[in-house]
Amino acid sequence: MRNGFDNDKYIALQAEHIRSRIEQFGGKLYLEFGGKLFDDYHAARVLPGFEPDSKIRMLKSLADDVEIIIAINANDIEKSKVRGDLGITYDEDVLRLMDIFRTMGFATSGVVITHYANQPSAGAFRKRLDSLGIKSYLHYPIAGYPYDIDHIVSDEGYGRNEYVETTRPLVVVTAPGPGSGKMATCLSQLYHEHTRGVEAGYAKYETFPVWNLPLKHPVNIAYEAATVDLDDANTIDPFHLEAYGETTVNYNRDVEIFPVLKAMLESISGESPYQSPTDMGVNMAGNAIVDDDAVRDAAKMEIVRRYFQTAVEVKRTGIGHERLERLELLMNQAGVNASLSPARSAALLKEETTGGPAGAMVLPDGSVVTGKTSALLGAASSLLMNALKGVAGVDDDKDVLSDEAITPICRLKTQQLRSRNPRLHSDETLIALSISSATDEAAAKLIEHVEDLRGCDAFFSVILSATDEKLYRTLGINVCCEPKYEQHRYYHK
Repeated sequence: MRNGFDNDKYIALQAEHIRSRIEQFGGKLYLEFGGKLFDDYHAARVLPGFEPDSKIRMLKSLADDVEIIIAINANDIEKSKVRGDLGITYDEDVLRLMDIFRTMGFATSGVVITHYANQPSAGAFRKRLDSLGIKSYLHYPIAGYPYDIDHIVSDEGYGRNEYVETTRPLVVVTAPGPGSGKMATCLSQLYHEHTRGVEAGYAKYETFPVWNLPLKHPVNIAYEAATVDLDDANTIDPFHLEAYGETTVNYNRDVEIFPVLKAMLESISGESPYQSPTDMGVNMAGNAIVDDDAVRDAAKMEIVRRYFQTAVEVKRTGIGHERLERLELLMNQAGVNASLSPARSAALLKEETTGGPAGAMVLPDGSVVTGKTSALLGAASSLLMNALKGVAGVDDDKDVLSDEAITPICRLKTQQLRSRNPRLHSDETLIALSISSATDEAAAKLIEHVEDLRGCDAFFSVILSATDEKLYRTLGINVCCEPKYEQHRYYHK
């Protein structure tokens, strides 16, 4: 839980380097934003001290010079692709991001729908954007992309894409997730700017991998674990090594595409300003690490979390075994195993001694509390109550929620709502606790300490219900589950 990252220093360094890039390109920069722009929880977990909204706060320091384009792949709209961390589709996330940017006072240029080939759902989404007063632009698949440079950088390639009118020095191109076409959107805009006689440049804001950390540093291994479904792999940047004699870390897709990207930049503007993928990046995260041991420990925990997340997904879907094997390899590289968190052994022991599903959580002071399944509370509810007692300093034996408070809710669930499970989920337990806080001093004390659980690690001996998992995620608790179900059934909600 100790900080290892200076967030204020990071924001200042990033803003300074972005201003330098804008000046380098004559006053206009298209900045591709990799990762999450507003809520980068992965970075917050592996770089303790990094705030999830650090990137947007950095942009606020440049707000008068910024406008934002959101890119979304038409194929992702068609497939209803979901953001795993938020549980919403990419098209819904576009609207969420638009609301956030508008609320924060940022200028938005509109939405670019990339890879558009008359997909019905993408067409419907464009009509929805139009009805909401949001400008949208279509970018089309280009034959021979990305290797047929002459065709790509022509009127039949980038020239066929709809041009987004922008007026500010810094144009940020972001997206709901990877594969949305951010880089192609930037390069298409550069092509159109060049044909209009406007001087402009391109750079990439990518937090991971951290270029000036070792290749096998746990922070960089954690990035591979987070992108295991994309087959990303960290690698030494050979172009940077050849050009400058300096060893830096990049990832395979950027290294593989760099010769093509360099050729595109040369074709668009006559020369490339970059000699390596590392040159393209504006990433000062490594310079803001103040406690390397702290970030190493945090990154190792994240690698294990990704392992269990994937193991549960494999259990649910029956596919993805190769990803699980790769994660096991990454854990070996980081020198950790599945039992890194003491919460796992505590949860499994609790299940063994009680004969039912159980959970455990590591509190901010390092102590571990457990929760068991009872007649009225599920394991997630029991653990939540015991964890709140732990951080609030309330005696573990004290009944903050009486049976009289819980029983009517259980009866409502089974008799009126026709649920076969009478036990309270964690969200129902939190509501009951909130109601009790009006008359019970101990319950009120627990409510006051809910925020103290943010960032804690919890482990459950069985796969959690979607309801409990969502509540824990909302509270900012990191959840891992043993990849097994409580009951042997073919269908699980």
